[in-house]
Amino acid sequence: MRIHANDGISKEAVQLLKEEGFTVTTEHVPQEQLAAFLRSAHAEALLVRSATKVRQELIDACPGLKLIGRGGVGMDNIDVPYARSKGLRVVNTPASSSISVAELVMAHLFSLMRDLYKSNRRMPAEGATAFKEMKKAYGNGTELRGKTLGVIGFGRIGRWVARYAIGAGMKVIYTDHHAVADHLDIDLNGDTCRVGVKMVPLDELLAKSDAITLHVPANPDNSPVLGAAQFAKMKRGMVVVNAARGGSIEEKALVAALKDGTVRGAGLDVFMNEPTPSAELLGQPNVSLSPHIGAATVEAQDRIGMELAEQLIAWRDEVTVGRG
Repeated sequence: MRIHANDGISKEAVQLLKEEGFTVTTEHVPQEQLAAFLRSAHAEALLVRSATKVRQELIDACPGLKLIGRGGVGMDNIDVPYARSKGLRVVNTPASSSISVAELVMAHLFSLMRDLYKSNRRMPAEGATAFKEMKKAYGNGTELRGKTLGVIGFGRIGRWVARYAIGAGMKVIYTDHHAVADHLDIDLNGDTCRVGVKMVPLDELLAKSDAITLHVPANPDNSPVLGAAQFAKMKRGMVVVNAARGGSIEEKALVAALKDGTVRGAGLDVFMNEPTPSAELLGQPNVSLSPHIGAATVEAQDRIGMELAEQLIAWRDEVTVGRG
């Protein structure tokens, strides 16, 4: 079987697949040339991350495809129902990147609370001339310990964020349409501790949280989870982090909330119009920014690659048995 990983895959995963008899190509092919490449390569499986789009047109243009794999959690860049209606297997790697995304969320939270993102922008150019001014300007930060973190979406990533937040001394509340948990098991210095967590309605979470982190896509009707109505219910001066999907937050409403002080600061790893986010949003002085790198750690990419490889091997074996 021939596999093309258009957005790359770990060396360990490539080695495992080759040992299992797969032919693997990993060079990135531009979107407009991908269909022709897949046909010429007789590819049966296409692996992508978030950069490559697998829409109906590509699926129709590549009748030899049998499997689409997404290295990561969300599959917004794949027309999943259509692919499955055409008989393709569509898989992702929901467990592999959870820790890495959670750690990035915590990094944004620490940066927002202490204005590190602001001082980091100014220190290289002004550190030698405006040191005292910046010390005064950024000397009114707050601690995470004792603050309430509201987690919207309590799946794998949301639960890992909660573990880190509890470890930092935060109180955690969450809301979720599906997951229900009244405790988390947390590993601390070799021991496992069971800590209680509480699910609350969204409006209560908005009113009580000092910080909010999102781990859900947009609503089923494509409306944002946080829009103007939700910002109006938040505690004034809170912070919000989004490392889930750009569409989870209505960006114009967020800009308005940043300007009027409802939101003290926002940590953003995802944006509505990637890879060309809103210039107005990027230009706000109170946003901590990263370019969609939540899952982009060496450890996560290794886990993602191996999880995809294992799913491909299992799929190959299943197909082989079926043909037998």
